[in-house]
Amino acid sequence: MKRKVFDLRLWPRVARGTHTVTYIPGFVIVDFTAYEVVNTKDVPFGERTIRILDQGYRWVRVHPTGGGEGVMGDSLTVMLNPSGGPEQLYVDIHAGEGLGEDGLPWHDDLYLDVIADWQPGWRVTETHVIDADELEEAVRAGGVTPELAEAAWTHARKVEEELRAGTYGPLGVLRRYLEDPYT
Repeated sequence: MKRKVFDLRLWPRVARGTHTVTYIPGFVIVDFTAYEVVNTKDVPFGERTIRILDQGYRWVRVHPTGGGEGVMGDSLTVMLNPSGGPEQLYVDIHAGEGLGEDGLPWHDDLYLDVIADWQPGWRVTETHVIDADELEEAVRAGGVTPELAEAAWTHARKVEEELRAGTYGPLGVLRRYLEDPYT
């Protein structure tokens, strides 16, 4: 597994952006807006390709703080276009989470991610589990046990179900933050 810190301030794709961190009970929210982009980012989503990074795009990360090391969990990032419209929801599946000394969230990546669309009314209508090949490679290389890989798949499927049912908790936290970022 690879420990990842959510910090886009020195991202080579972005020459200039802003970064704020907000702490609310049970979560830390990292809000990053890219103003000057060196390299845009387009990704596959089902049968189409979507842009998730360009001038004025905003990435908002909702990261739980209650899990700790060795605890299966997930963290949500939404990519918003310059008009504030959602382009993609992205959920990292992980095997541990926390906050670093700098106050930024980290997680022990389990490679699987769940991507979703987001329609008016905060409805998710399409989801995909991605990066299964990376998880399989980590199992082959001995970095992830087969049991942990199976648990990651179970968790990813649960996240998909909750997103489609409208019961995924971090999405509610994100909604409240986007509607009133100062609470």
